[in-house]
Amino acid sequence: MKFSKTFTLSVVAAAFSVASMTGSAQEDGYLKPAIDSAKQINESAAMSQEKVNAYSEQADSKLQTFKTINKEIDGLRVYNTQLEKQIANQVEEMAALNESIDEVSVIERQITPLMIRMIDGLEQFVQLDVPFLPDERSERIENLRDMMDRADVSASEKFRRVMEAYQVEMDYGRSMEAYSGILDLNGQERDVDFLRVGRTVLAYQTRDASEQGVWNQDTKTWELLDSSYRTQITNGLRMAKKQKAPDLLMLPVKKTN
Repeated sequence: MKFSKTFTLSVVAAAFSVASMTGSAQEDGYLKPAIDSAKQINESAAMSQEKVNAYSEQADSKLQTFKTINKEIDGLRVYNTQLEKQIANQVEEMAALNESIDEVSVIERQITPLMIRMIDGLEQFVQLDVPFLPDERSERIENLRDMMDRADVSASEKFRRVMEAYQVEMDYGRSMEAYSGILDLNGQERDVDFLRVGRTVLAYQTRDASEQGVWNQDTKTWELLDSSYRTQITNGLRMAKKQKAPDLLMLPVKKTN
């Protein structure tokens, strides 16, 4: 049997078409699993990349934290070194203070007898001095003696108050003062005004200015003054009370050899 070329080509084309369709179907069957696998791989790779990114961020954060902690450690090392120096200095100061405390204890044991002798000397000085403000000065000395027996007063405070009493006595020699008091004159108590000019003059005048006298340190007695001194003593009393401006006074003064 003979076929024409056209028919033969058609059959060949049809056969080729059928073969092509059969090959495509077979190819799709082979490629689909591969495509699915590639898709899964891509998805898995994307997830892995996300994890890698997360781990990288964590690593960067931890590295930054590590650097920060290292800086803090370096700062603490410097701070600790400085503290060690300060502690060493404080230990030296404590040793010096302990040594000073020991010395103070020795000084305190030595200064207490000294203060007692100073009070005794002050009392003797007052007894031998011009007899002005006798009650006030005697009370000051008595207070010092009472203070020496007190445990609640430090040795430094005791010494300060003893020196203060000495300073008061020194100031008496550079000041002028007027005060009132009772004076025994010939067995009779009289209300008088006393005038003290340093330790040079201690005079008195009765309230009615009818009588005035001066203390004689040599005889330890009061000597009566004549009326010529009345105005001078009156002016002296007014000056001492700040009632009159300072002025020249003519008062009896003991001669010195």
